[in-house]
Amino acid sequence: MRRRHLLAAPALLTAVAGLPAAAQGTPTIVTEEFMVPVGEGIEVFVRSKRPDGATTGASRTLLMVHGAGFGASSSFDLPFGGLSWVDYIAGRGFDVWTLDVRGFGRSTRPPALSQPADQNPPVARGEQAMADLAAAVAFIRQRRGLEKLVLLGHSWGTKLVGRLAAENPAQVERLVLYAPPWLRDGPSRTDPGGGPLGAWRPLTQQAARQGILAQAPEDKRAALIPPGWFEHFAGVTWAQDPDGIRASPSVLRIPNGPVADGREYWNAGRPWWEPAKVTAPALVVVGEWDRTTPPPLCFAAFAELTQSPGKRMVVLAEGTHNMWMERNRGTLFQAVQVFLEEAVA
Repeated sequence: MRRRHLLAAPALLTAVAGLPAAAQGTPTIVTEEFMVPVGEGIEVFVRSKRPDGATTGASRTLLMVHGAGFGASSSFDLPFGGLSWVDYIAGRGFDVWTLDVRGFGRSTRPPALSQPADQNPPVARGEQAMADLAAAVAFIRQRRGLEKLVLLGHSWGTKLVGRLAAENPAQVERLVLYAPPWLRDGPSRTDPGGGPLGAWRPLTQQAARQGILAQAPEDKRAALIPPGWFEHFAGVTWAQDPDGIRASPSVLRIPNGPVADGREYWNAGRPWWEPAKVTAPALVVVGEWDRTTPPPLCFAAFAELTQSPGKRMVVLAEGTHNMWMERNRGTLFQAVQVFLEEAVA
């Protein structure tokens, strides 16, 4: 484990349309970054933001895990309009952590991502990702002296945090499943379709933007993402791929492990994790325009949470799969925050 740095900076509590006012005062937010060893040369990047001097416990310690496209460090913790989702939660008194799974964001990029895609099997299969998550959780629990913490996953990340919650209930205080996939009749929107899968697939910035906008009704697309937000996100995210950024046009080499898992399990009618074993309170949240994990799939996952006390599901108006970057992100932040702060109360 290597500690990157320790920073102190004013909390970013800039007003965002639709968000409730922050707590009284402006706390100083402490940022910590670490590379946590997993084994076999793999280190995963984790970042924490928390109010300086605040007392946090299991119900106020949150780990956020990304989906199958982009790392958490350049999505959940990238400021848009001066405020990231992590900034918002930390500004309300939480110790917020993000995890980049191997091959994503600032974590170790396995050698296969620098080689022709067809020379290696898919990178970051589910079992590898679970090892990364388990290492991050163990590190946080040890560093903060906690038995439990709160887990939040987005899309593919919900499979990871959900499985950990199901198999290790003593480590999970609460569970947030943001756009969880479930059994489906056809391939996911991220599956390149047909044929064998290589280690990675290329994604251009133009294709990523079109993929987000295409989920919304045509007359709503122009206003879906505020001006400059996608460009800011793409500039930071694509720069994290040292090989793809040199291509013309530049590409992001995305690990194909999640797609391979989808073909082997979700497309074949085989669940990869068991929601019925989750005994922590759980929230399922999804945007109404999400075409990657449409609300019916999320309802199906919600129905499987048979042992989760006080479970609830929220469908948010006018949001797609990447609502954390859209103009209505405030409703997402609010829905999750109500659930988080309910635990504290």
